[in-house]
Formats: sequence, structure tokens, C-alpha cells
Amino acid sequence: MKFIPVLIAGLVASAGVMAAGSRTATLDVTKMDCAVCPITVRKALEKVPGVETAKVDFKTKRAVVAFDPAKTSPEALTRATADAGFPSSVGSVK
Repeated sequence: MKFIPVLIAGLVASAGVMAAGSRTATLDVTKMDCAVCPITVRKALEKVPGVETAKVDFKTKRAVVAFDPAKTSPEALTRATADAGFPSSVGSVK
């Protein structure tokens, strides 16, 4: 049982290292017109290698994507949404 706190500490530390290189892009996806559209956009973004999370909001018509910049780029993200039928533009990258 003594190894569990050490294991948890190690997992938390490694997650912090992985997240340190992450970037977040906000994409404007203005052509979404139904409740299913965000699902399609999210799935297209999640297929891009290097995408860690993708959250798509129909009401604001935006996608917030956490990604590894060593594996992908904002341009690849907008290409993925466009290929899925939903052109997007980069609002911001942090």
C-alpha cells in the first residue's frame, strides 16, 4: 500500500510535464447550423495527431482545442474542420 502514493505522485508529475508543452487554439466555426454539427467538428479534430482535447460549442460557434505543437499546428486543425465540411479560422492560440 505504500507504493500507491508514490505511483499517484509519479502520474501527476508526468502529466504536468506532458501538459507543459501543450498549446490551446480557439477556432471560429461559423457554419455550424444544427446540434449535430459540433459532434462532427469535434470528431474531425480528435482525429488529428497531437490533439489532446477538443471541445466544440454550438451556441458560440467555437472550438477550443488543446494540442501538442510538436505534432500538429493550428493550420492542421482548420484543415481538419474544413475537410469535415466546416471551414474555420483561428481566433487565438495560447
